[in-house]
Order: sequence, then structure tokens, then C-alpha cells
Amino acid sequence: MNIHMKEIIATCILFTWVVFLVSVLTRRLYDFMRRKGTKHNVAVYYNRKVIHILAGGLCAIVVPFTFNTPLLPLIMAWILSVITYIPHRTGNIMYWFQTKENMYEVSFCIMWGLIIALGWILSGGDFWFGVIPILFMSIGDAITGIVRNKLYKRRTKSWWGNLAMAIFSIPVGATLGIAGMIAGAIASIVEHFEIGPIDDNVMIPLTSFIIILLAKYYAPWTLSM
Repeated sequence: MNIHMKEIIATCILFTWVVFLVSVLTRRLYDFMRRKGTKHNVAVYYNRKVIHILAGGLCAIVVPFTFNTPLLPLIMAWILSVITYIPHRTGNIMYWFQTKENMYEVSFCIMWGLIIALGWILSGGDFWFGVIPILFMSIGDAITGIVRNKLYKRRTKSWWGNLAMAIFSIPVGATLGIAGMIAGAIASIVEHFEIGPIDDNVMIPLTSFIIILLAKYYAPWTLSM
């Protein structure tokens, strides 16, 4: 894989942005929400969704327009997974967006890099094959979380949140055609259910990616790639 200088520069910019967002901006946002009387768990949950959108979602959108291969995005994502895992390992979590109860942000980083890389490889070089499922996870799941948090002020499942996610995910999935729309709809349903230790950040992109992958091989007419 040939790596161009623009890809290296873009990776540095995106990595710096994510670190700044996670370590500075969301910490200040947490302090602001707490001063306004927002409960700790609610503020943490909002921050997690802000990171979903402004880190995972924004970076995913940039990838197809900037990178020629998924190598650097994959490396960046997995470095970030290590960075977010270390606080859990040391017991010194970043309290403004992390919780001791789970390490979902770690699986988020791992799946972000993995699905984008696999999508590019298995589609023969089309980033959107992996980016669309990542947008379901990054922005779609964030939308359902924000709706739930606004309605119930706690982490819980709600079909209202899933409806909001579907309103976003189905049109975005249309970028890939009928199969993408189906993947967006199913991802919005899958989010509602918790399957043991497997969290949403694994199930949403994995399920939707498999649907798109199956469509490529068994129903290519449903894809607009």
C-alpha cells in the first residue's frame, strides 16, 4: 500500500482533533452541564454521544475523500482504542465520558477501524462499503442515545430512540442502494437489544456490514456501488 503525504497529514489532524475533543472539549462540556444541574450519569452519557458524532462520525465521513487505503485510519483507530483502554486498566478513568461499568468506547474504536478496513478490502476499494455501517454506529446510535437521555435521563432502551435512529440511518443507507437502506433499518432495530457482553458498538456495524456484504455477493442488484 502506497501512503501519500496528504494521508499522513490528514491522520495527524484527525488524531489531534479526536484527542482534543476527548481530553479538553468534552471535559469542559461536562463541567458546563454539571454547573447547570445535570446529573453526572446524564452528562457522561451526553458526552459519549458527542464523541460518537464528532469523532467517529466526522472522521468516518472524511476518510473516503482523503485516504487511498484504510491503513492509517485503522492504525489511528486502534491506537485510540489503547488510549481509551489504559484508564480502565489503571483505574484512573476519564470520568467525564468513561464509566467503570463498561469499556464500550474501546470496542467503538476497534470496530471503527476494523469495519472501514474490511469494507475497503472486500469491496475492492470503495470506502463507503464500510463507512456507512460506521455512520450507523457513530451518528445513528448517538441520535437514539440522545433521544433516550432526553426522555428518561438515564441509560435505557426505547423504541422512540430507535425510530429516531431509523430516520437517520435509512436515508444514509440509501447511499448504497436498497441493501444499505435495509442495513440501516435492521441496525436501528438491533440497537434496541442487548446480547450478553456484546455491546451496540459491535452489533450495529457488524450486523449492517454483514447485510451489505451478503448483498454484494448474493443480490448485487440491491447495491448502487
